[in-house]
Amino acid sequence: MTNPVLGDLLPEQVRVRMAPSPTGSPHVGLARTALYNWAFARHFGGTFVFRIEDTDKARNTVESYESLLDLMQWLGLDWDEGPLKGGDFGPYRQSERSDIYVDVLAKLREHGSTYDCYCTNEEVDARRKASGSKVMGYDGFCRELTEEQVAAFKADDRSSVVRFRMPDGEITFDDLVRGDITFDSQFVPDFALARANGDPLYTLVAPVDDALMKITHVLRGEDLLSSTPRQVALFDALKEIGVADRTPRFGHLPYVMGEGNKKLSKRDPEAHMELYRDQGFLPEGLLNYVALLGWAIAADRDIFSLEEMVEAFEIGDVNPNPARFDLKKCEAINGSHMRLLSIEDITHRSIPFLKKAGVVSDPVSDADARLLELAMPLVGERINKLAEVPEMLGFLFVDEADFTRDEADVAKLLDDGGLAIVQASYDVLSPLSTWSTATIEEALRAKLIDELGLKPRVAFGPVRVAITGKRISPPLFESLELLGRERGLARLQSALA
Repeated sequence: MTNPVLGDLLPEQVRVRMAPSPTGSPHVGLARTALYNWAFARHFGGTFVFRIEDTDKARNTVESYESLLDLMQWLGLDWDEGPLKGGDFGPYRQSERSDIYVDVLAKLREHGSTYDCYCTNEEVDARRKASGSKVMGYDGFCRELTEEQVAAFKADDRSSVVRFRMPDGEITFDDLVRGDITFDSQFVPDFALARANGDPLYTLVAPVDDALMKITHVLRGEDLLSSTPRQVALFDALKEIGVADRTPRFGHLPYVMGEGNKKLSKRDPEAHMELYRDQGFLPEGLLNYVALLGWAIAADRDIFSLEEMVEAFEIGDVNPNPARFDLKKCEAINGSHMRLLSIEDITHRSIPFLKKAGVVSDPVSDADARLLELAMPLVGERINKLAEVPEMLGFLFVDEADFTRDEADVAKLLDDGGLAIVQASYDVLSPLSTWSTATIEEALRAKLIDELGLKPRVAFGPVRVAITGKRISPPLFESLELLGRERGLARLQSALA
């Protein structure tokens, strides 16, 4: 039986692409599209192509291009062809493929698939209003100009754009996510392929690149669905002039919604992928959550690895309905992936964040490395993001002259009653001959709970703020041991000063 997704292709012949524009900060929707394409290719043992659609010269930036490469590498979405790797169908930046587009435009013109349009936007709008037509877009006015009309436009020094002749009738395609979709071409006006200055537009370059790079499946956002009939029609023309071998299968992925059931916008803070990297999300945790924005490995399971996703991923299982981005669930899933890491791995991954925060030296000194090795087990089960490590462990590494306490926590817990508890703690700890977790815990519990009759939460809160600077910190007794006798007692004294 023919595979409904592959058709006449062998699995290893699958070729998909991720083709972002370097025009801003990479966002969640882009990452989701990249992940689904990557998983689709890996599932079949096919090829994942990464190319850069940088024909918009006014908006492209070097910074955005580099951030795209950095993000894909950080996420671990390795590509088989593209920037930094090359391939048989390069170059993989559209700005380096101009001659290709010029040649294809010439062939389309010779085939009769295009025409020059001299109309201004104002003229098109005026004609639509005068006719009462509700069809938006171009009205085909320049489709059949006479030589005299063309000469008159040129004499008037009119510039022209190249438009594609949309065929009459219906255009139907089987969407891999949504099933059969039909457009009536009367509602899909002739569209421009190149600007007046000759620069090619996305409407030309994307299908041409897909054709020449032998892309078999195009998985992209739902916002591009309305442009698909244009691409299908253009592919038919590209096949006729020998540029394309086939029309790729299209699959349109659901919108990602933000707060208030609005489409997640690039202007929304939670949309930016770099924010999550800076906050210490794990790439595997973040991709796990992003995968759930339209797909599930099982009805009763949220946590899985990329390898498990590749094994299970079927494009037909993608839900066409919008998916809502839930930051709390994203953090929870990332926390679950943190629990799957070894303490050694968490330590290794935390070091860049500890260096950036100035908690450890760069390079890490032997003393800092030893202290970090002892301290990380105290917080490894408590943190949900790597950026929390400096906040949790910073008190152990800071010079005493630079040690500070959270003002709100001081106001709440180091009042007169709290300071009395700190004094009692100092009095019972200072005589200890052995400074260890066990002896510290035994002395404090005997004094504060057994003798003074305090509940543990009341007893240890003020001591915790005095020692670590915060109400929320690693385990108290272990923290005191790691600080050492001299520093631990000094912290208690400084709280009393």
